[in-house]
Amino acid sequence: MSSAAELRGTGVVPGVAYAPAIWTAPRPQLPEHSPNIAEEGREAEVGKLQAAAAAVSSRLAQRASHATGVAANVLEANASMASDKGWHKAIIKKIKTGMPSHLAVARATDEFVTMFEKIGGLMAERTTDLKDIRDRVIAELLGKPEPGVPTPEFPSILLADDLAPADTAGLDPTLVIGLVTELGGPTSHTAIISRQLGIPCIVAVNGLQHVAAGTDLLIDGAAGTLKTGVDAAEAEALVKADFERREAIRSWRGPAQLADGTPVDVLANVQDGAGAGRAAASEAAGIGLFRTELCFLSAENEPSIEEQAKIYREVIGAFPGKKVVVRTLDAGSDKPLKFANFDEEENPAMGVRGVRIAENQPALLTNQLDAVKAASDGNPTWVMAPMIATIEEAKSFAELCRVRGLKPGVMVEVPAVAVQAEKFLEHVEFMSIGTNDLTQYTMAADRMSPKLARLTDPWQPAVLALIGMTAAAGQKTGKPVGVCGEAAADPFLACVLVGLGVTSLSMAVAAIPAVGAQLAKVTPEQCKAAAEAVLGASDTAQARELARAALS
Repeated sequence: MSSAAELRGTGVVPGVAYAPAIWTAPRPQLPEHSPNIAEEGREAEVGKLQAAAAAVSSRLAQRASHATGVAANVLEANASMASDKGWHKAIIKKIKTGMPSHLAVARATDEFVTMFEKIGGLMAERTTDLKDIRDRVIAELLGKPEPGVPTPEFPSILLADDLAPADTAGLDPTLVIGLVTELGGPTSHTAIISRQLGIPCIVAVNGLQHVAAGTDLLIDGAAGTLKTGVDAAEAEALVKADFERREAIRSWRGPAQLADGTPVDVLANVQDGAGAGRAAASEAAGIGLFRTELCFLSAENEPSIEEQAKIYREVIGAFPGKKVVVRTLDAGSDKPLKFANFDEEENPAMGVRGVRIAENQPALLTNQLDAVKAASDGNPTWVMAPMIATIEEAKSFAELCRVRGLKPGVMVEVPAVAVQAEKFLEHVEFMSIGTNDLTQYTMAADRMSPKLARLTDPWQPAVLALIGMTAAAGQKTGKPVGVCGEAAADPFLACVLVGLGVTSLSMAVAAIPAVGAQLAKVTPEQCKAAAEAVLGASDTAQARELARAALS
């Protein structure tokens, strides 16, 4: 790459870093010639496979024992994947036909990857994990070094075509101070773990392969830019300013408000009682999204009303007397539940998911609402349905909630709801915008596809226009409209959302200080100016630039 050049991608973790580039170690290449295994040697070849897989699983488990949080969970899951019986069975079947173990691993994995990509959603995202396990096992079988991230001798910016969770989870943030990948998306494991580590991260950078190792790079995780040829003094000044920004975030203690004291309702996204407890210890004013389906992913049968109520009570009880928004089961697509009995679908993201499962199994919904009522204990519990698409669906859901004394609302994920928001608000008390799905459906782009990350960026002007329409309907009817998708966790976009008229922002607990610190710097007038500016943008890059200029 020539000097003074710039590449753009999707910024997923804000921050500025300046350091030399390093690349991940290459993945193992299969030998050009792999002779078949004679019948008498096939059992030994199976043993060789099992030993290699066990070694890889053991190393990943050991890393998990030294990690914490999301990183530990990801490494534990990958250690289990290396021992997966179904995967092993498919490999052994090929070995018993005479195929050498390293080639059998590659061929069996290709079949699983094709299957997962066809299913789509979360399963498609898991292909990165499976390919990583494949490469580690093949390297072990061939006696080659384990692929992945080298240990840098000094602070560096790591470049990769994509990063497996096992690589990202083991990073030392004092040595790897920035991440840039050619593939990946805002919801990938790379992005999630980078947020936990506080490492600036950019994904979906086209042309990244032309950046040579050793090149001094300036990356801006908020703007999604990667630059070479930048004057060192200028780069260091930008890094210093970013350090001061991070210090302001670390010292922020709330309450969430704009520079003139205007309060902003900043809430937390949680998935269980433990998460609610952490949220209660933070500056969150309540819970804006309780993802109930995540409590039951491993359940074989539908939990009883009493079992559900016990779980819900832990979450609602963490914020007595405060706002708690419970989302009914968002099952299907990338979060299938065994007890919901879904048929295989060609396009599950647009199939029977969310509130649609109640059409054939109404008791799943009514039992859950009964459990929420039982768990509320007099608290003002808000309940919203995911994947609402018609006014009749919203009206029916609202009636079920009201007879139980619950405050009804709907998720705005389907564009049809945004364009008729005022009519929907005649029947419900609030709306919450799920920007991940709203972006996916607006842009006709699978949010789990690394190749479409530029389209699933919530800064897309069309998506912001739909959010603005929904917020305007809320202001006209006097009913709250919040945002609970990834967009709310972006500090600059959070300001834009406030300017558009959004009344609450819900996000992961870890994102609250950064959003709170940024909100404290700007006035209502700046937020409105930023909102007006982005609605006139032609693409995501211009939207970001216009917003940053208005908020400076």
